[in-house]
Amino acid sequence: MAELLEPGHGPVRTCIGCRKQGSRSQLVRLVAQGSGSSAVIVDVRRRMAGRGAWLHPNDKCLALAIKRRAFGRALRGAGDTAAVERFFLPGMPPVEAPAVAGKPSKPESGSEN
Repeated sequence: MAELLEPGHGPVRTCIGCRKQGSRSQLVRLVAQGSGSSAVIVDVRRRMAGRGAWLHPNDKCLALAIKRRAFGRALRGAGDTAAVERFFLPGMPPVEAPAVAGKPSKPESGSEN
């Protein structure tokens, strides 16, 4: 998995699942959604505000992190990992935040009757 890195090769992060170190490019950043929510979301661009946790992008590290309850410790009480689990499923697009369905501002043509 992660190899020991020599100093000077960029930032080193620790996986909350396996507890091994790796470079930022090898790990996925996770953040608590905020606003009183306990949801953990994937920060694909690694730019979201707030405290972050890092995880290797594989099922083994995800399972270890869930088993050890590492999300709640790393992200101060966040524990809803549904978005992270969806991110790791094959064929699923990355999830950053829940979509909000809205009503169109104008009716479609022909529906004014």
